[in-house]
This record gives sequence, C-alpha cells and structure tokens, in this order.
Amino acid sequence: MTDSGEAVDQATLHTRRGRPFEVTNRLVLAIAVPMTLAYLTTPLLGIVDTAVVGQLGDAALLGGLAAGAIVFDVVFNTFNSLRSSTTGLVAQAHGRGDVQEEQAILLRSLAVAAGVGVALILLTAAIAWLGVRFIDPEPEVARAMHLYIEIRMLAAPLTLINFSILGYVLGRGEGGIGLILQVFLNGSNIVLSILLGLHLGWGLEGVAWGTVGGELVGAAAGLVILLRRFRESPRPVLSRIFDMSSMLDMLALNRDIMVRSFALLATFALFTRQGAQLGTVTLAANAVLLNFYLVAGYFLDGFATAAEQLAGRAIGARHAPAFRKAVWLSTLWGFALAVAATATFLLFGETFIHLMTTAPEVRAAAGAYLPWAAFIAVSGVLAFAMDGVFIGATWSRDMRNMMLLSLAVYVACLFSLGAVFGNPGLWAALHIFMIARGLTLVSILPRRAREAFR
Repeated sequence: MTDSGEAVDQATLHTRRGRPFEVTNRLVLAIAVPMTLAYLTTPLLGIVDTAVVGQLGDAALLGGLAAGAIVFDVVFNTFNSLRSSTTGLVAQAHGRGDVQEEQAILLRSLAVAAGVGVALILLTAAIAWLGVRFIDPEPEVARAMHLYIEIRMLAAPLTLINFSILGYVLGRGEGGIGLILQVFLNGSNIVLSILLGLHLGWGLEGVAWGTVGGELVGAAAGLVILLRRFRESPRPVLSRIFDMSSMLDMLALNRDIMVRSFALLATFALFTRQGAQLGTVTLAANAVLLNFYLVAGYFLDGFATAAEQLAGRAIGARHAPAFRKAVWLSTLWGFALAVAATATFLLFGETFIHLMTTAPEVRAAAGAYLPWAAFIAVSGVLAFAMDGVFIGATWSRDMRNMMLLSLAVYVACLFSLGAVFGNPGLWAALHIFMIARGLTLVSILPRRAREAFR
C-alpha cells in the first residue's frame, strides 16, 4: 500500500514538473542576453593577459603567451563538449521534471571532468612538446611557451569542472547564474593576472598563475551555489549516478561533439594555411578580418545556448509546440542580431581595422575584403541556431555527420575557388561552409522532430 502510494505521488510530481511549457521571446532573451554578456568576458581576458605581458617589453614572452594560448584553445575547445553535452542532458531531465537525474548528470559530468583533467596534467610534457613542434617558434619563445603551458595546465581539472557546472545551470535555463559564474571566473582571473604579473613582478608566470587562480575561484563559486541548492534535495544513489548505460551515452555524446569541434578547427586552419599561400599581407588581413566572425560568434552563441536549453527541455517534456517555438524564436533572434552585426561591421569596419593594425598595406587589404567578413554572421547564423537545437536534443551523431559533410564541401570549394579567384575564393568557400552547416541540419530536422514527438 505504501509503495503504491509513493508511486502515485512520484507520478503526480513527475506530471506536475514535466508539464508542457510556453516558449516566449522573454524566455529566450532571459537565457541569451546574460550568456552573451558572459561570453564577451572571454576576449576581454585575452586582451588583459596580452596587455600585462606586453608591459614587460620582451617580445619572446609575448610570443610565448600567444603560442601557449593557441595550444590551450585547441585542448579546451575540444573538451568544451563536456559543457554542451551536460547542457543537453540536463535540459531534457529538466523538461521531464526529473530533479534527481539532473543531479546525477551533473555528478557524472564532474567525474569525467576530474578524470580527464588529471590525465591532461599527466600529459602536460607531451602537450607542450607537441605544441612547440607544431608552432616551431624561436628558442626563447619556445621556453616561454613551455613555462606558460606547464603552469596553466595545472588548472585543467578546474577548467573542465567549470564546464560541467556551467553546462548544468544552462541546462536548467539559469542564464543569470551562468553570467555570475563567468564574471567570477574571468573577473578574478583578470585581477590576479594584473596583481601577480605586474604588481608582484612575476611576469608571464604571474599571468599563468592568475589563470589557475581564476579557475579555482570560478569552481569554488559554482560548487558553493550547487551545494546550497542540493542541501535540502533528495540525492540520487550511487548506482544511478554511475549507471553504465547513462555514462556511455554521455561519453558518446562528448565524442560526437569533439569530432564536430575538430572539424571546425580544421576549417579555420585550412583557411589560414591557404591564405598564407597568397602572401604575408593577405594572411595578416584575413587574421584581422576573422575577428569580425569571432565577435559575431560570441553574440550568436548566446542564442544558440537558448536553443540548447529550450529544445532539450521540450524534448524532455515531450511537448512539440515548445520545440517548434524554440527553434523558430532562437533562429529569428539570431538572424536579427546577425543583420545588426553585419550592418555595424560595414559601417564601422574600417575603424575597427585601423584599431587592430597600423600596417598600411594590411589595412588596405583588409578594407578591400571587409564585405566578405561582414556578411559571415548572416551566413553562419543558421549553423549556430541548429547546433544549439541539435545539442539540446542530443542528436549529436547527426550534428557530427552533417559537419563532416559540410567540411567535405568546404574543402572542395576552398581549393577550387581559391585557385581561380584567390582570396575572395577563400572567403566564398567559408560562406558556403557556414551555409552548408545550417542547411544540412535543417534538412533532417523535420524527420528527427517527428521521431522525437510521435
């Protein structure tokens, strides 16, 4: 009798919490706006670190910082899949009203983060060696790069733990908390880098230790928030947390997103390589112009995050109208923002170019190719939106396969159009790649949605 009564109570609770919900503009913006602001703190951190090391007047140290940062971009962009997979899985559990599964997903993610982070620390020497071999800098730059990597890699478990915590709060649609956590993390990083690097005279080592300290502050803040939240909540049993099937599903999801991330990195590596074949000025101009894409990407990522949470929540709640509205509104707001970004780049792009470089020939080349870079936000908006939808729905295999198909199209266009039209051909291939990413995912979206809600 008691078991039956408890089952009824649990069923009632599940129905109440997992009931259909309405997706509104306000709900989309409540997630997208805070996370856009949060993502914009990341380039600010890079600017401050560069400025701190730049004050030391040693080009080798500045080169070591820049080269080391590239290594970490590759490593941690690869494992940022942990944030995405956690967001999608938590959003679906949230849509079902399964609070214990939300906690179980977070704990699984934290376990993976800690394990992979420790492994990265143990592999520090190999990672530094590979990074130096790939970039092949001068000896003084290589020594600075190696030192920076050795210190900063100590924060690997903390960095991945922060990915897991952010994925959890975003999966619940708590963009405000995500913003607070990113401000804690990046803000403390900036303060510590200035304090240790400049005021205490630690230089490049101070900047590296500042990053470690920032990751520690961010992780501590996140864990305090979560521990206070979970204090009164029922906890999942260990057998549920470490359920082998659920753990393998999470690892498979991470694997597919990692492949997608590698393909994206390959796209820009090939773009840079082919640009280098056209001369140093073209290479430098393209490097300047790619910053327009990066800036637009930070804004579009906010709406992609909203799509992740709302699409995943709708899948969990098995509420098709909310799913359709989430896809529509996140895409619509993304297009509006992309058009605004493109207009801004066209109007003020020359000014931005002059701020980023003083070389007359680079300024002239970047100005000539500015329209190509300005419209990349519009070409890419559908890809950002669909990535968010497919991550939230945990359709990672489709996202991986469509990315690889788009990469194949891109490679064919890059070499054929580049050979005929030069640098405009390279930019045209990049636009085609962005459009292909969006359209290939849109083409399979109706079928996937029918299967999910039948």
